[in-house]
Amino acid sequence: MTVSMTKFIVLIVWVGWNVISSDGGAFVISTTKGASSLLRLSAENMNKKQPFTLSSLFQSGSSSSSSAVVKHPSVRPHRSALNLLEPSSDEKEQQQKKKDWQLPIHPEVTAGVLDNGLSYVILPNKSPPGRFEAHLQVFSGSADELEAQQGIAHLTEHVAYMGSRKRERLFGTGSQTNAYTDFHHTVFYAACPTLLPNSSRDKMLPLALDALADVMEARVEPSRLEKERAAVLSEMTMVNTIEYRVECQILSALHRENRLSKRFPIGKEILIQNWKPADVKTWHRTHYRPDNVLLYIVGDVGDNPKDDVVPVIQQKFGHLSADKQAVDISSNVLSEASQMADALNAVTVKAQQSWHYPPVIHDWCTTTRNENNNIPPFSTTSNSNNNINYDIHLRNPMPLDEKVDFLPMKQLTTKGIQIRPHIFRHELLQAFSMHLFAKRPVQPIVDLPSFRHSLARRVALAALQIRLNVGGRSDDPPFSFVEFNQLDSAREGCAVCSLDLTASSDRWKDAVQIAVSEIRKLGLFGVTSGEMERYTSALLTDSAQLAAQGDRISHSDQLAYLMETVANGHTFMSPEQSYTVTEQALSTLTLDEVNEAARELCSHVLGLTASDDEEQQNGVVVVVACTPKTPLGDQDPNYCNEENLISCIRDACEKEISPVEDVHVPHTLIPAEELQDACQNYPATWEAGRFTDGTPNTPADKFTRPFTLRRLNNGMRVGIAQNGAESHRGFLRLVAPGGRNAEQRLGLKPGSMSIGARAMQEGGAFGPWSREQVELFCVDHLLMVEINCSEESIIIDFVFPTTNVGNTGFGENMELGITGTEATMQIVREIIVGFKWEEDALGRSKQSFRSAHDGLQKNLEGLTTERIMESLTNDDNRFLSIDTETVNSITLDDAKKAVMSQLLPPELEVSIVGDFDVVETMEMIRRYLGTIPADINSEYCFPDQQKDPKVFIGSVPPLPLSSGKRHIELELTDSDPRAVAYVAGRAPNMWGYLEDGTTVPQKIMEADKGASEYDKKRRSHPLFANAALSLLSEIVNRRLFSNVRERKQLTYDANFSLTGFERLMGGWFLVTVTASKEKAQAALDACKETLETLRRSQPISEDNLESAKRVVLNRHEGELRTARYWAEMMSGLQQESIPLKGPLSITDFHAIVESITTKDLQLCLECLGLDEKQLFTAIGKTVQPAGVFPEEEKLVKASPMAGMSRGGPLFN
Repeated sequence: MTVSMTKFIVLIVWVGWNVISSDGGAFVISTTKGASSLLRLSAENMNKKQPFTLSSLFQSGSSSSSSAVVKHPSVRPHRSALNLLEPSSDEKEQQQKKKDWQLPIHPEVTAGVLDNGLSYVILPNKSPPGRFEAHLQVFSGSADELEAQQGIAHLTEHVAYMGSRKRERLFGTGSQTNAYTDFHHTVFYAACPTLLPNSSRDKMLPLALDALADVMEARVEPSRLEKERAAVLSEMTMVNTIEYRVECQILSALHRENRLSKRFPIGKEILIQNWKPADVKTWHRTHYRPDNVLLYIVGDVGDNPKDDVVPVIQQKFGHLSADKQAVDISSNVLSEASQMADALNAVTVKAQQSWHYPPVIHDWCTTTRNENNNIPPFSTTSNSNNNINYDIHLRNPMPLDEKVDFLPMKQLTTKGIQIRPHIFRHELLQAFSMHLFAKRPVQPIVDLPSFRHSLARRVALAALQIRLNVGGRSDDPPFSFVEFNQLDSAREGCAVCSLDLTASSDRWKDAVQIAVSEIRKLGLFGVTSGEMERYTSALLTDSAQLAAQGDRISHSDQLAYLMETVANGHTFMSPEQSYTVTEQALSTLTLDEVNEAARELCSHVLGLTASDDEEQQNGVVVVVACTPKTPLGDQDPNYCNEENLISCIRDACEKEISPVEDVHVPHTLIPAEELQDACQNYPATWEAGRFTDGTPNTPADKFTRPFTLRRLNNGMRVGIAQNGAESHRGFLRLVAPGGRNAEQRLGLKPGSMSIGARAMQEGGAFGPWSREQVELFCVDHLLMVEINCSEESIIIDFVFPTTNVGNTGFGENMELGITGTEATMQIVREIIVGFKWEEDALGRSKQSFRSAHDGLQKNLEGLTTERIMESLTNDDNRFLSIDTETVNSITLDDAKKAVMSQLLPPELEVSIVGDFDVVETMEMIRRYLGTIPADINSEYCFPDQQKDPKVFIGSVPPLPLSSGKRHIELELTDSDPRAVAYVAGRAPNMWGYLEDGTTVPQKIMEADKGASEYDKKRRSHPLFANAALSLLSEIVNRRLFSNVRERKQLTYDANFSLTGFERLMGGWFLVTVTASKEKAQAALDACKETLETLRRSQPISEDNLESAKRVVLNRHEGELRTARYWAEMMSGLQQESIPLKGPLSITDFHAIVESITTKDLQLCLECLGLDEKQLFTAIGKTVQPAGVFPEEEKLVKASPMAGMSRGGPLFN
């Protein structure tokens, strides 16, 4: 199976800093152009480990005492933050010259600038209706920090928003607020209902903007600073996983020439521990000024933003003044802030290209032909541009710099491109990974030629990625992950072309050679005509889907696209405009244009070999290898060092290659005559839908709202709903009850069900078609298929377009393919009746499980969770990871028998939701799925499977309270100190069943003998326990935040969760808290205390309940707009193994949630095993590796950061 035409979105996050020059043995912080203050931290004093004082780096504590308004040190004329939404006079002139070619700007966007310099962008959007989002973007992040301010952007974000009284006014209104800090900016946001709760007139926009405006005038109270300091220090520990450390290594190598390699958002612990309110205020007043922010508002805010929204913005933000802010800036910072502002405006991409970018320059990797084609004129060898002497690119060493031993650059040809290698070794790494980069200037997409070129590049990228994923997955593939992409990154101020791959340590050379060879093939020979047809059709279909959605695209998606588009200087178009331009461009796009774009994409690899380098390449290619540290060291035959890494790349570049040949891809997997024969031999009819929640049977011949539920005469259960919120898109879920529970129940080999399900995902050959043909069929029809095995079931999910796909040609010459819905039905049918089991697919499945288990042994959170689950379950393997020995024992026959024993039509359930005609789709289901014989796969059936399915619901094991393993202390070797703690105990499943078969309503009624008839009726509703547990989870999480983080300042995050089983009776709750090693026990005790006070001294209040109800209901309403959520809710409605789940759980959701009382929840809380004697706890800590690392192998303790992985979340 494959994911088709995935949008290969790679967003690399980076960070930057400020520089200080060196003069002999002393470090100098320049304070004025004619004078300087010396910072002398001699090696002798450093070695003596003198007590650290912040004043030695940054003379904090003093601020200007003058009340007079002074000129702000950082205010300079700069590029408009609105870019194309407010072009300069020169840009307007250029646009006029290219008027016929200019791309149209979204007609509903309103943008402008207040008199004080504050910019704003407003986009009306009604998905969902009755809500909006407001984001305040401050164009300063960690890349703007001075040497003694490392981490202060992130800390200020915490203090400014968490300390806002006006933000607190949004609590209980159904609003969500948060903030994040990145290298180039800090963003605060509020997602709110349009109207105040219980009001038909009072608008929320003024309250939301009050909260954001309050950020601009933040008070830095000592108590709030201490709370957020503790939170940030805890966050520093929490995010410092090996994955983040790998990303830090990659960042340091990729951006070695600029600030991004030395300015991570999390900062330096020793500085964070010592800042005073004046330090935070100085940063805030320097950067939180009106000319340095941009306000985005997207949502249901009226159809006339100029009259409805702009006056509110003026009212809330118009009084701000940068010069008034300057009075609170420490006098010690004024001069250096001014110097940095001068340098920033003279020698960075921020000033030259986009104010959204960080203040950096880059080592570009370009062809000679493109050197003068809109590439910013930056020299990476000097800071003397425009007489600027300030070390803005941090070239000189500073006291707090981490020690990084970079390898020297290499050149494979006599001239041209150089390779900058970097090797990172660590004992926690489980596999080899390589990352090969080239940095290029962002080329704004503003006219038809640039848009055409971007489409040509996307076609080439799609072709290469599918080659790597489909063709590259041979019988014995060397890599477990591979991706090639180029994306514009506002976070870095450049476009990054990247090859990322992961492989086993003994196959890394094969992986590198295959991946590099495939890149060369694309660059030298281009794409085939079949690929050209396939991916241009996919691009057009994707664009048509977005156009059909129009303003039904969610606020968050619209806003993310708007922010990234504006940041990079691209034209922001409406989906309809984009489709029109896409169709126009693709209809005339030629194969030569695509192949030219392909060669440009691959030019950095072609430039490594003289024979490939027809156009002279210049610049730097960065390659980073991350590899496990082994006891054998350089005696390991698979050891990777600079020499053999570059040698491997050189060999791949010199390897003889040949063009790719087109693969024949069927337009349909099932011929019409084959389906017709099935209809004649196995006539399909509809039967009534039957339920166990008290809902009457639904008729077999009528369609009902909001969904239609029936059964086919072969026993298959079917649920269908029409949902137009996601235009032209659909979602199907096929559920086979059983999962790992069935392994135990049926006497199958442990792990065979999970490994078999993954083998099915890795395979995909059906009937006469090979795996490659089927995967390309999925690509052609934009199908995404995902197969998973849980403790309770095998779940197969499909995401698909509901329109005709696999089309050829354009306009009047277009020949339509089948719909994505029909293509999905064909795949579902073939999975059940014609799937071919292959040894190579099983091999890939087993390798993934071996890697997962081995990786678990080096993951603090994962391993500690595994240990506590072992204690909770008394080593029940249904709930544990599959160890390597078990994985190795599974044969193809074991995997096949396990999975196929579950694919019996009488036990299957199909839930399908989408933007389609229900009658037409139901007929398609009848023909494709109803004609599957009821006894298909019966040869794999076990005798006991024919019994009443309710007999085999199963349950979690009872708690082994006398096992002696109720508290676990775990140690994991790691160079960096980290800790995590857990509190766990018994809980009901998500429908209220406990492991002994009793239910939450029964327990509550036993405890509340005096309940009224109304209360008895409410509590007997099938959805009651489900709703109560959802609300309880929200309340417990809020209490943990208030007590463990806010009051006790022990953690950045504590989380309460339930296992959420549906078929298995019983389950567990788990409280997870990250903390420093010193505070881990205190954090664990605080979590236990929170649970106990919720039961006794501080029970659930009405305010707690009302706030939780708003969160649960708003989340429900928002997710109802997605087909996936509908399918998830509908799955199980006709399954006897989930007795309480039926149509009432959907139709009565709102009413039942609203009916829950505080007494209900207090009694529900007692159904959890919260007594001290029932609790299970664990603390996992890291310990230093034995011995001392040799000097040359000292690990770089890089400052960790969240969100560096492409497309990941940012730092909160």
